[in-house]
Amino acid sequence: MALPRRPSSSENRRRIPTQERAQRTIQAIFEATAQIVENEGEAGLSTNKVAQRAGFSIGTLYQYFPSKEAILMALIQRERRRVMDRLQLMMREAVDQRRPAREALKDMVHLLVESFGGGPRARRAMIRLAWRLDHHDDITQALREASERNSIALAALQDPQMRGPDPTMMFVATRAVMGVIRSASLEDSPMLGTPAFEAELVRLIWGLLRKD
Repeated sequence: MALPRRPSSSENRRRIPTQERAQRTIQAIFEATAQIVENEGEAGLSTNKVAQRAGFSIGTLYQYFPSKEAILMALIQRERRRVMDRLQLMMREAVDQRRPAREALKDMVHLLVESFGGGPRARRAMIRLAWRLDHHDDITQALREASERNSIALAALQDPQMRGPDPTMMFVATRAVMGVIRSASLEDSPMLGTPAFEAELVRLIWGLLRKD
């Protein structure tokens, strides 16, 4: 029996630009989606408008996303991955620098608010759409992952003023923080992203973590 033919080096080289083009296409779709939401609001978003704004045929768009909901879900999933990576790096730096836990929490809260609620008007509108469309199982999995990672990171800080994080504490803390951010985003609250809003979230978490 003949062995499978190995791809030639020229074939391998051809695949890389194809992947790069795909990433550029996806990014163009994301940017077009944001522009439409900014200019026309949530009601103006459709796959036809996204394809037209991005400069693609509707058939090209459907090769990547079957619906506008799929575009939004891809956006929030990408943002989740980005935020989790940034959180992990942030907490690693806090451990290396031996920062107090409360100071590390301030940075963590700022990142979460900025990523899942704040930013320019178009971004906030897209986040509201994504919150409405997000599936319960996806949210639960993301919160579980965040809870586990943050628990490990906070324990590594070894702050004498802080109780050792346990699963129950982290369950309550992550759901409380993300629940508040989600509610403020869906209500389009003017408090979202303000220093006072973030300070209250830090106070909420610290109240759970600090020793009595």
